[in-house]
Amino acid sequence: MNADIKYIGCNDHKIDLFEGQYAVPNGMAYNSYLVADEKLVVFDTMDQKFIDEWLGNLKAAAGGRAPDYLVVQHMEPDHSAGIKRFMDEYPSATIVSSQQAFKLMEQFFGTGFENRRLVVKEGDTLNTGRHEFRFVAAPMVHWPEVIMTWDTASKTLFSADAFGKFGALDVDEDWDCEARRYYIGIVGKFGVQVQAVLKKAAALDIATICPLHGPVLEENLGHYLELYNTWSSYAVETEGVQICYTSVYGHTKEAALKVRDELEKRGVKVEIADLARDDMAEAVEGAFRYRTLVLATTTYNGLDVFPFMRTYVEQLVERNYQNRRVAIIENGSWAPQAAKVINGLLASSKNLEFVEPVVTIKSALNADSAARLAQLIEAVAK
Repeated sequence: MNADIKYIGCNDHKIDLFEGQYAVPNGMAYNSYLVADEKLVVFDTMDQKFIDEWLGNLKAAAGGRAPDYLVVQHMEPDHSAGIKRFMDEYPSATIVSSQQAFKLMEQFFGTGFENRRLVVKEGDTLNTGRHEFRFVAAPMVHWPEVIMTWDTASKTLFSADAFGKFGALDVDEDWDCEARRYYIGIVGKFGVQVQAVLKKAAALDIATICPLHGPVLEENLGHYLELYNTWSSYAVETEGVQICYTSVYGHTKEAALKVRDELEKRGVKVEIADLARDDMAEAVEGAFRYRTLVLATTTYNGLDVFPFMRTYVEQLVERNYQNRRVAIIENGSWAPQAAKVINGLLASSKNLEFVEPVVTIKSALNADSAARLAQLIEAVAK
């Protein structure tokens, strides 16, 4: 990272659920940056719980100087909760942000800082001496007010929530896995908007990416950019199969495990999830990562599908699930309906290939349903 850019963020190891739903066993990092130039610039603030720690980091990095600008790229409270405290602490500072962001500040803080603000839009610049910052509009990646900032001097892209991941910075873990779960869960719906920003990024000379979560990215940037292109275009990242099941008395689970075992014998990469017990966000991630999805579940309340399966499929649909193969195994003791319900839930999804045959189990596997299951396994393996 350029010598003028200093990290002033905080690690959170007390959090259990990010955004109230995503398990984060390794915590979260809330990133903020200080650029020391003729003018002092701060990029984004902090989650409410860490404002005091963050202000201490800022003061230490500033070396007694008062910041001139606060660039607010994203108004989600894990990054914006410290704005009012910052502006009270530094009465001569100016906020630099999008018009939409100032509307949100009015909602959060009761003021849009009308006399202390600089509204910027796509292509506008801010010169602070050695550094010239160019602003890149990134609406709906993943809120409407988002701007990113490219520093022409250091070739650094301050990317807001893009290229972020779950996990605190003092924990060593695989970037791809937790960045994928973060992206699919939080940004996945907005693939079209991400593609638009990636096209803008392709025109910039980028040496470093400074996101608002996760590590600063300085090496092998092509890898991260290519993954974002794959995820946002809903392309297949890895050849393989995600199996997701719900099971009441174990018979549907038996079928799902048989599919897993037989596919693995054929050398197919498989991940399997019990939707009632395993991390659903991981299972959603897998559906977008792999080419083929196998859903095994029961009819519920006569005309519906087991609740965890319904929730899972709805989460896929709301994230624009598409361009995949889907296989269905249903169980119903007297009136199997799960396959019909799942097909209805997926009706709006684009470019899905439904693998035949649908396997219907009536209570438990028998010779006929086992034979159809064997046919399905062969079809999935292809």
